[in-house]
Amino acid sequence: MKLVDLLKRTEYELIQGNLDTDINQIKYDTRLVEDGDIFICLKGRNVDSHERVSQAIEKGAKALVVERNIEGVPKNIAMIKVEDSRKEMARLATVLNHDPSKEFNLVGITGTNGKTTVSIFIRDILMNLNKKVGVVGTIGCKINDEDIESNKTTPTTPESPDLQKIFSNMREQEVFATVIEATSMALEMRRVDFCDFNIGVFLNLTQDHLDDHGNMENYKNAKLKLFNKCKRALVNLDDSVSKEIIDTFEGEVVTFGLCDEADIRATNIELAIDSVQFDIHYRNKSKTVKVNVPGKFTVSNLLAAFGVCMQIGLDFDDILSVFPKISGVRGRLEAQRMNNGAVAIVDYAHSPDALESLLESIKEYAEARIITVFGCGGDRDNTKRPIMGCIAGKLSDYVIITSDNPRSEEPDKIIDDIEAGMKGLNCNYERITNREEAIIKALKISLNNDIIVIAGKGHETYQILKDETIHFDDMEIIKNFG
Repeated sequence: MKLVDLLKRTEYELIQGNLDTDINQIKYDTRLVEDGDIFICLKGRNVDSHERVSQAIEKGAKALVVERNIEGVPKNIAMIKVEDSRKEMARLATVLNHDPSKEFNLVGITGTNGKTTVSIFIRDILMNLNKKVGVVGTIGCKINDEDIESNKTTPTTPESPDLQKIFSNMREQEVFATVIEATSMALEMRRVDFCDFNIGVFLNLTQDHLDDHGNMENYKNAKLKLFNKCKRALVNLDDSVSKEIIDTFEGEVVTFGLCDEADIRATNIELAIDSVQFDIHYRNKSKTVKVNVPGKFTVSNLLAAFGVCMQIGLDFDDILSVFPKISGVRGRLEAQRMNNGAVAIVDYAHSPDALESLLESIKEYAEARIITVFGCGGDRDNTKRPIMGCIAGKLSDYVIITSDNPRSEEPDKIIDDIEAGMKGLNCNYERITNREEAIIKALKISLNNDIIVIAGKGHETYQILKDETIHFDDMEIIKNFG
């Protein structure tokens, strides 16, 4: 594409160069630049790529997008000055890929907890109704249940050039809908700007990621940016933040929740160790459904998935007919029956609210002890550590505090922070720094009908230590133990 055509929607100042230049791809990482690319200079917390343009030019970049003039750039290299390079990177990516998200139903899901689970529930429903569906999020990039090739370099939501290429692939494969986890950082960093969202889904807001956003107000405002980008909103009425969306959103809002006022609601909830059953109500219709995924918060996630499917035009009875085929998500309330009659559950819960919801839900059907094994990630919000320690101590019969992904921090210092929230509680606990040893100890002391909760890492198959990342899989350890 000619540079002049690529810039057709952008407000810019041409500092130097020729707009008749042919452009291949958009790159934001000097290591990935190839001949004919346009390089976007981004100023981050630790790195300002304005200072690395020489590397991009050496690798063949023919144009630069900058926020300030850069001296010494060869005159044959086009230099385009913009006010916000992240915003314009997203805009250029949509132009280069010819607005792919306009060609399918795009669903954005935001919230502290449940994004991945709701995404997978929607995928399962659509697949069982013979609809091709794309998913972008923590589990990677998939069409139906097949991985697709992508340059996904961020944990959950890709940078805008990568995301638009993924969407272009999905358009070519004629997906009916695509579901994307819109994280607070993705929204703050403009990764999903200029995406054509049909529906924005708000699940909940609880303490997490304060290391990124500073305080809860900033975190909330980042989440709510999704609702400036979508035509319709589906919000959890059980969460007070939903009122702000309802009061300010200009399009149609549909609510879901366990409260009587919700448009989509659940009653007569029955919980079991491996399933939930409830009555679902929407407008003048209702039906009893059972899904083989445990947990009270599973009900809320199912209501959200149902709401999305209704909003993109599917039939009430058709959607509910495939609810029994919905599968659990790896690392989310993933249960394994042990040889001694105990049940081990692996869950990704790594925020105070997620851990509290998990343990409260399990407590409703637990027949014996709850043994909890968990830690907190290093180089992340340390204010939540004692809070999570207190929650685990109050809602468990026995707790083993251990490591999560300590990263550059000392594991025992993280454990100290967690333990501070448990002191003074009438709770039996111990510290075992090595996570594998902690899990095995919990399994060894378990008895018939005990529930062992292994929280924090869920689906992850690695552990990030100070100097290396190693293979680590909670469920693998459980299965090997028997």
